Amino acid sequence: MRSDISSVILTMKKLGIENLVRFDFMDPPAPETMMRALENLNYLGALDDEGELTELGNEMAELPLDPQLSKALLSSKEYGCVPEMLTITAMLSIPPPFLRPRESARFADEAKSQFVHADSDHITLLNLYNAFVEVPTKARSKWCYDNYINYRSISSALNVRHQLEGILRRLHYDVTNGNHFESTYYFTNIKKSIFAGFFMQVAHRERTGHYLTIKDNQVVKLYPSSVMKNKPDWVMFHEFVLTTANYMRTVTAVDGEWLMDIAPQYYDLNSFPDCSAKNDIIAIERRKKLIRENSKRRKH
Repeated sequence: MRSDISSVILTMKKLGIENLVRFDFMDPPAPETMMRALENLNYLGALDDEGELTELGNEMAELPLDPQLSKALLSSKEYGCVPEMLTITAMLSIPPPFLRPRESARFADEAKSQFVHADSDHITLLNLYNAFVEVPTKARSKWCYDNYINYRSISSALNVRHQLEGILRRLHYDVTNGNHFESTYYFTNIKKSIFAGFFMQVAHRERTGHYLTIKDNQVVKLYPSSVMKNKPDWVMFHEFVLTTANYMRTVTAVDGEWLMDIAPQYYDLNSFPDCSAKNDIIAIERRKKLIRENSKRRKH
């Protein structure tokens, strides 16, 4: 009853079940849950406005992943970062690989710092995986022990990545289609690819310094293990965790311009609640409009 059933709906659509409302579920979901799942799949581009499966939705249904993660991975074709997104997706599909025993927390933090990308937990995971596969197979267990990494967890990421790569090959994706590391847009394209799937999981830093999730305006904090220390204005997150407080886990800084560029259908300002995030988006749009008008004038 409390779960997001988007994956279930996508699978049912792939199987050709058209009338989801009349389907004989053993334990029927609440109508609101069903509608939210259909709405989310429409925002992701998996279903069209008539509720029919799109070409993208067909491909997403082939992947044994949450629809948002499927969309992020498939978007890597557009942004030219397929190998990197295969790795990040695999790393998000395993238990957290970083260990932090209380008695040696300082050493664990020092070991983790060699993989850190200052404004992205996702790219930190990519760095860890790349470092791991560089180590000779026989030495990997000791390397993990020395660097406070869960060997079993990261080893399973190798298998997950291999399976996902096989599925993408079957879907005729070029799995070698990656940006050169020296490229100016290397990290930007990876972030945009992730954002293409997780644009519904964005938070904005208020003037008071705390974060509010977009649209539902929930106060959230960065998870204590996050590498993010500088608190950027906009972040996307992989998971929402409720423990002693509302936390965002696995977080990456994003550019406010991407909201309207990548997901204009979701960030429709007419249906946006009044908040400082909305004011910032309006300001970004005005700035972009001015830049466009100035460039037109210069051409004439």
